[in-house]
Amino acid sequence: MPTLGKVYLIGAGPGAQDLMTLRGARLLAQADVVLHDALVTAEMLELCPQAEKILVGKRCGQLSSAQQFINKQLVDHAHKAAVVVRLKGGDPMLFGRADEELRALEEAGIEVEVVPGITTALAAAATTRQPLTKRGVSRSVAFFTSSTAPDQREHDAIPDADTLVQYMGGREAIATAQRLLDGGRRPDTPVIVIENVSRADQRIRRMTIAAMAHGLGEAQGPVLVMIGDAMQTRSHQQLESRISDAIQQQLRA
Repeated sequence: MPTLGKVYLIGAGPGAQDLMTLRGARLLAQADVVLHDALVTAEMLELCPQAEKILVGKRCGQLSSAQQFINKQLVDHAHKAAVVVRLKGGDPMLFGRADEELRALEEAGIEVEVVPGITTALAAAATTRQPLTKRGVSRSVAFFTSSTAPDQREHDAIPDADTLVQYMGGREAIATAQRLLDGGRRPDTPVIVIENVSRADQRIRRMTIAAMAHGLGEAQGPVLVMIGDAMQTRSHQQLESRISDAIQQQLRA
């Protein structure tokens, strides 16, 4: 029997290289092959210069590798290489299709280990200094997405939680806002929209559910939406925002 390699499902985190875990970085430096998502940054791939790098990304609305093909690639490379890394944006176990890949590897008798990463919601809360929970305001959080597999109908249920975090929320923003309004959420409920969390081109926008019902406009990268009263701007943040606006007006003058 030939010796099989080991596969690591590693979370790359939200994008910034220094938010990768030490364990993930160490394994990347040892990898023979790295199969990575489209959301994994070039900066992150600098951690594995010795490895063969294969893009198997899936991006909404764009050509992408079918999941069965990715599964086969993982199995095939584990028959040829000692250390195979499947590098995923965020955390592999949250909206990362880890179940399909784990099953394929386990059925093939290939050893597999999961290395967690910082999921985008936690990075977004940190960069906006907006806790997802808040005493007396929010004691429950739900992560959800409306995106589904091509052969499945769109999932339109909204979780029941004080703070809602919608992954891949750009195109679904209008529908999400309308469902929340129909379900009794206040139109002035705060919303924070973060694009390209933790990256140099990160963009943060604050609005309400009523405003989100008109859409988020064009986005150049992955979008995360945080909704709930815990997202209410604090007094010092309001002051910082006014100062920033004043500086921008002076620069434009």
